[in-house]
Amino acid sequence: VQLQASGGGLVQAGGSLRLSCAASGPSLRSSAMGWFRQAPGKEREFVAAISWSGDNTNYADPVKGRFTISRDNAKNTVALQMLSLKPEDTAVYYCAAHATLGAHYVYTVAGVYEHWGQGTQVTVSS
Repeated sequence: VQLQASGGGLVQAGGSLRLSCAASGPSLRSSAMGWFRQAPGKEREFVAAISWSGDNTNYADPVKGRFTISRDNAKNTVALQMLSLKPEDTAVYYCAAHATLGAHYVYTVAGVYEHWGQGTQVTVSS
């Protein structure tokens, strides 16, 4: 599976962005998906995850109520809608895929994921 993240950019605080992750190769249908981010000088951290069935999601506390993860298995894509962005959301955002038999499982640990996209930069100015 090859993942391509896009949609990052520069936005003012309070603005919104929609990140997209497109997969090529095998279908994502049996893969749980996640978004992670890494700010300069910090470790990569979990942002959001969705089961491959699409009916279960999980969010990091700092983004709850502002970010929404979704997927379209027919199009082999995963999206992260980000609202009310804050300067502390500035980071490189990565999408990741984990093949699993558990249709409703979500995964919040980066080490679980086998496939990673190249990252897309999100910069939020104050």
